Amino acid sequence: MSDWNFARVWDTVAEAAGSREAVVCGPRRVDFAEFATRAGRLADHLHTLGVQPGDRVAIDLVNRPEYLETFYGALLVGAVPVNVNYRYGPAEIAYLLADAGAVVVVTEPAFADAVAEAVDRVGTGRPGGRRPAVLEVGAAYEAALAGGDPDGRWRARTPSGDDLVFLYTGGTTGMPKGVMWRNDDLYVALWQMGRPGTEPPDPRAAMRAGKRAPTALPACPLMHGTGLFIALSTLAGGGTVVLIDRPGLDPRLVWREVERNRVEVLTIVGDAFARPLLEVLDADPGAYDLGSLRAVTSSGVTWSPGTKRGLLAHLPEVVLLDSLGASEGLMTRAAARAGDPDIPPARFAVNDRIRVITEDGRDVAPGTGEVGLVAVGGRLPLGYHNDPDKTARTFRTLEGRRYSVPGDHATVEADGTIRLLGRGSATINTGGEKVYPEEVELALRRHPGVADCVVVGVPDPRFGETVVAVVAPVAGAVIDEVALREHARREGLAGYKLPRRVVTLPEGLGRAPNGKADYARLRQLVTARLGVESTS
Repeated sequence: MSDWNFARVWDTVAEAAGSREAVVCGPRRVDFAEFATRAGRLADHLHTLGVQPGDRVAIDLVNRPEYLETFYGALLVGAVPVNVNYRYGPAEIAYLLADAGAVVVVTEPAFADAVAEAVDRVGTGRPGGRRPAVLEVGAAYEAALAGGDPDGRWRARTPSGDDLVFLYTGGTTGMPKGVMWRNDDLYVALWQMGRPGTEPPDPRAAMRAGKRAPTALPACPLMHGTGLFIALSTLAGGGTVVLIDRPGLDPRLVWREVERNRVEVLTIVGDAFARPLLEVLDADPGAYDLGSLRAVTSSGVTWSPGTKRGLLAHLPEVVLLDSLGASEGLMTRAAARAGDPDIPPARFAVNDRIRVITEDGRDVAPGTGEVGLVAVGGRLPLGYHNDPDKTARTFRTLEGRRYSVPGDHATVEADGTIRLLGRGSATINTGGEKVYPEEVELALRRHPGVADCVVVGVPDPRFGETVVAVVAPVAGAVIDEVALREHARREGLAGYKLPRRVVTLPEGLGRAPNGKADYARLRQLVTARLGVESTS
């Protein structure tokens, strides 16, 4: 059994290749030696605060170097890094701190008031009666590091593969739940995402051989899995992580940073990121030198074929990688290239690790059209923190093997490929027929007047629910409901899947920083706009 720990691996990289750049953010350029020293000083400060192995350290920061330093420093003392959504208000932060049992919160001035109020709400109900300590990035943070010893007494404990990482995920309904990953399982799962069936190499040997991971820019937040995972794996391979330390997506700034830092891998989240990035390239072709870019990766949200084709027209040498995965389990990738004769929606194949199963555990037979749930095996989280019932529902044992079944509905085509239909919690039941929003959204986004859309179900006295499209139009476009339905029909959607109503939001859909839509909020907005009485 392996025993990988990110902090121990990063220490190894710092010893073997300390002059390599680890993190770049604006004018700041931090090499691995400095990265390790600063994390060690922070670890010593956490130790003086009384942080013990297994304690939780919450991180409420945008994509800045201190995010990764805090993650690193927490792991060095055996503490558990905990992500906090920086858009949360005091009540939501308080819930997360209380649920995780956080003893320290690292934040920044923009979020300090909300964190202070949250800490007041939590009080001293933490393990040992401790009130969560707050460390704010800036003068206080730098003073803490200046007083820390990177080789302090905390070094007596070696970081273990059993040490945990918490990844709080909101999903589509309910309060966020903390997915508990062992360091070793997450490390191996990230390695095998692109290299199935292989084991991670000795990082010291890789450094001696001159190998390094590609320079990566997570355009999505580190507070979510997609951004965090690419940063962790890049640093583990001795590569450079380029960060943009401001909330939201500035597509022009992203392309400038790709050009300035010779970024090789850009990580985004579906059309919510890809479309604005494409619009900038369309508006000013050739404005940026993007010759360093080798891949654009996406996970978590639909990435439509039309947007992929548009990007490949500007970036013909780039591979577009669509990842199938979730916080509860990493799966596999599908690639699209400029020379491909056709670019359909991403398809993934059933294999010895990925299955589509029915509720009673049967495998869905290829070509039958039966709908099942995607199940992934291999290295998986331990479960959800403080939620054994949800853990039992999501992590199932089938034929003696443990699988993660996070709720993604799919069918299996005759050739053995998986056609994803969407997360079950957003499924619409209309007249006894199930409609999976992502399938309809993909079709609607191919309409030239649609910039973005989400499909929700609203109460209907006859059918139980009716399908409604919430559309953000392209600038200057006028959305005609009848024409949009006809477009969806031409895209091959069955009649019951067609939107019966269309609600237009010129201001946009208000997606989260990770590109995901708030289906519950949009459903409430639609019911109010249409004068429908909500049953939720």
